[in-house]
Amino acid sequence: MPVPTTIKSVEAFQVMWEPNEPPGRRSAIVRVTTVEGIVGYGEASPMMGGEHSLGVVRDFAPSLTGADALDHAVLYDKLLHKYVKLGPEGAVTGALAALDIALWDIRGKVFNQPIYKLLGGAWRTELPFYSSIGGNAGRTVDETVKVVEARWKSETPAAIKIRWDGDRTRQDYDIPGDIAKAKAVRKLVGDDFPLAFDANNQYSVGGAIRVGRALEELGYIWFEEPVQHYNVRAMGEVAQRLDITVSAAEQTYTTQAVVDMINAGVRMVQPDIIKMGGITGLMQCAAICFAHGVELVPHQTQPTIAHIANLQVLATLMHNTKPAEFADPSTRMHVAFENPPKPENGKFKVPGGPGLGLMIKDAELDKRRT
Repeated sequence: MPVPTTIKSVEAFQVMWEPNEPPGRRSAIVRVTTVEGIVGYGEASPMMGGEHSLGVVRDFAPSLTGADALDHAVLYDKLLHKYVKLGPEGAVTGALAALDIALWDIRGKVFNQPIYKLLGGAWRTELPFYSSIGGNAGRTVDETVKVVEARWKSETPAAIKIRWDGDRTRQDYDIPGDIAKAKAVRKLVGDDFPLAFDANNQYSVGGAIRVGRALEELGYIWFEEPVQHYNVRAMGEVAQRLDITVSAAEQTYTTQAVVDMINAGVRMVQPDIIKMGGITGLMQCAAICFAHGVELVPHQTQPTIAHIANLQVLATLMHNTKPAEFADPSTRMHVAFENPPKPENGKFKVPGGPGLGLMIKDAELDKRRT
């Protein structure tokens, strides 16, 4: 007999975790409840508080009342094409990613299985992570080393990525200084420890090649988004001219755009589960990467719902070549979770409970809604 999973309500809201928290620090949450009382949770990209995506969810929410939550692939495509004239990238795909994750959460709870089981099973349920350390454009060499050392010692990661988070309007602003920081971090961790460098789109093609050559000599294992993400031809040129693996696509929102990036020459793609397609979209990217012989290393910076959704997918990938991302940590969200994800001995455990496996305190979410 069919399992009754009729959608009763779809809520979309910001959560402000601390008083006067700026929009970019808030979470964009989607909560789907069925008539039978099953609740699924999703998350959209928090850029500017995620209000662009939450607005799309609020607009389509009434149309989902009475729909079957297990029809979510059909619902997804209908909504994508209803809102496609807003642009197939950005707000719309972020909204649909949040809905998709929530509906997968419901599906897992209906069948009393973790999502990874519904996706075909896990190759591993403990995943190593890399420490993703941001804000280094504004730091001196000594400050960068100090921050990296603290995360390295406290988290015992499998790898470290230093991010720049600089001003994208100033290309090639301080290439000697950037290389000096890369050298200092390499000296800190030793010759064999895996390091990556995220430029956050701050170089010209020539500048990127200059920095990339230095990173090759220093033994860095990947060079992330060296040029502007929207200049796919330039990203491909840098990727093809360097020996170091060049990665991109965290700001790519459709599977078609991922294929364009691969066709340009990028051999490691980093789509984000809450920016494009949710769990369904990331599994489609996994198939694309497998077909093209390209590494899939998803971008992911949100520490709770999106993080666990990402781990559920990574657990199922046979060719999981790099650790999962663990961005600048914060425990301020833990108040709303009975089992918040925490690193242990350099790894994250994938929850084995139904759906996402997160036990969420609705009362704590609701009193922080904005």
